[in-house]
Amino acid sequence: QVQLVESGGGLVQPGGSLRLSCSASGFTFSMYVMKWYRQAPGKERELVAAITTTGSTNYADSVKVRFTIYRDNAKNTVDLQMNSLKPTDTAVYYCNARSYYGIPEYWGQGTQVTVSS
Repeated sequence: QVQLVESGGGLVQPGGSLRLSCSASGFTFSMYVMKWYRQAPGKERELVAAITTTGSTNYADSVKVRFTIYRDNAKNTVDLQMNSLKPTDTAVYYCNARSYYGIPEYWGQGTQVTVSS
């Protein structure tokens, strides 16, 4: 059974930090590009960060220098360290796995991040 399970979301004050984790199972993790997406109310789902099978990373301009994505192939996990959080970071964050070959693609159920004072 393929599973992507996010954890670490919650309520945090502006300027604070959160670490999101995604635990994967049921597929060959090391052969998948891992991504974090987010979706705020009334907005389209957007790519936040990605890490390839070789460890190269890409970030949305809005989170660059504040967020860091990293993966642990031995543990089948991908984390998103979020620092200097802003209210505009409030969204449901989703873990995504896409095969190196493009297909298949899997999604987690999402975890809520709320940045508010």
